[in-house]
Amino acid sequence: MLKRVLVANRGEIALRIIRSLREMDVETVLVYSEPDKNSLPVITANYAVCIGPKEPVNSYLNENAIIETAIHYGCEAIHPGYGFLSENAEFAKKCEENNIIFIGPSHEVIAMMGNKQAARKLMIENNVPVVPGSEDVLESVEEAYECAEKIGYPVLIKASSGGGGKGMRRVYGRDELEKAYLTAKSEAKAAFGDDSVYMEKLIINPRHIELQVLADHYGNVISLGERNCSIQKNNQKLLEEAPAFGVSEATVKKLNDTAILAAKAAGYNSVGTVEFVMDDDENYYFIEMNTRIQVEHPVTEMVTGIDLVRWQIRVAAGMKLAMDKAEVKGHSIECRINALTSGVITNLHIPSGYGVRVETHLFTGYEITPFYDPMIAKVIVYGDTRLEAVRRLRRVLEELVIEGVKTNEEFMHILTYQKDFIRGYYDTSFYQKNEKNINQLIKVGKHGA
Repeated sequence: MLKRVLVANRGEIALRIIRSLREMDVETVLVYSEPDKNSLPVITANYAVCIGPKEPVNSYLNENAIIETAIHYGCEAIHPGYGFLSENAEFAKKCEENNIIFIGPSHEVIAMMGNKQAARKLMIENNVPVVPGSEDVLESVEEAYECAEKIGYPVLIKASSGGGGKGMRRVYGRDELEKAYLTAKSEAKAAFGDDSVYMEKLIINPRHIELQVLADHYGNVISLGERNCSIQKNNQKLLEEAPAFGVSEATVKKLNDTAILAAKAAGYNSVGTVEFVMDDDENYYFIEMNTRIQVEHPVTEMVTGIDLVRWQIRVAAGMKLAMDKAEVKGHSIECRINALTSGVITNLHIPSGYGVRVETHLFTGYEITPFYDPMIAKVIVYGDTRLEAVRRLRRVLEELVIEGVKTNEEFMHILTYQKDFIRGYYDTSFYQKNEKNINQLIKVGKHGA
């Protein structure tokens, strides 16, 4: 087993990784930026090293500084968490070249699956259903017009690299295409340094269903069930639940089998997520594979009892999987709490109780800065049934106190009373359909039903 690991991230995920490593008797070295000098991860790690100022490019994205720190402190591995360098194939390769284990898949796998068009090709070759679209990246707006006419409007233009909704544009007619194509390329270039884009048929208001997979270096791959991640704002997830309510057992089995097939096709060897869109008839199509731990991984942990971060580390250290399948029991929901303003936390109360888990790096006196991702906490609940989990989530959101900054906590609480959510039959149009009503209820001071 590993003896010392460098954690190259911040916030709640850095704290989550440090805690798992400490429980495994593995020493931790944390790299951090100047604004994070008083954060809980810095306090909790065995060693903490400031590697740069607030700008991520000079700190959390500073590959050379991170690797030099790992070498100096004798770290055998680097855990990138999610975001930042977690899906950077060049960084993973640099780690390998310096005899440092990258806690994630190999750089070849990251590069292959990080290029969305290359991943599509691989899935097609292995009989994994994909959304109809362009056979390769679009080299010109003329090619975009030709492809759109072939597959039919509406279409979706997507960046080949990266994710998180950047470099993505919906196009409902020919008159919108050129502007959308140029905007997507420009945004992709700014976000990922790669302006290549491709096109898919836009599946109107699908459910966003993803499958958690776990694979080792010996060819063993298991699926840990599905999650519904359809509640999104600007392609950014707000709430996730496992399992996906209202999906037939037959389709769930096919989804699990398809996810394993996709992972094996990629030669996968870590924790990863295979993502699909699903229509009303439960036809599903591969859209991408995330080669890292996901923000929403706790809901899968809650319903399977499998510690994904621990197994991600174990697999990276060369251990074989100790299970050949996962049993899903009960229901779990995760709600993301985002800061809408910057400021100092003046009062904080974290709820607890049976089936409650709150992942956060906050404490009274902690300063939330505008420099990084606005997510400041994840509220995760478990129940024997979905209804029990929903009621528990409401109770926890009512108890949660975060003062000093404005958050989306009130919005998320009222969200749990919306009819589509209660019924469990919602899709990616949920936020757009309910945003106005929820904001109106907040304005008049009405909480819940």
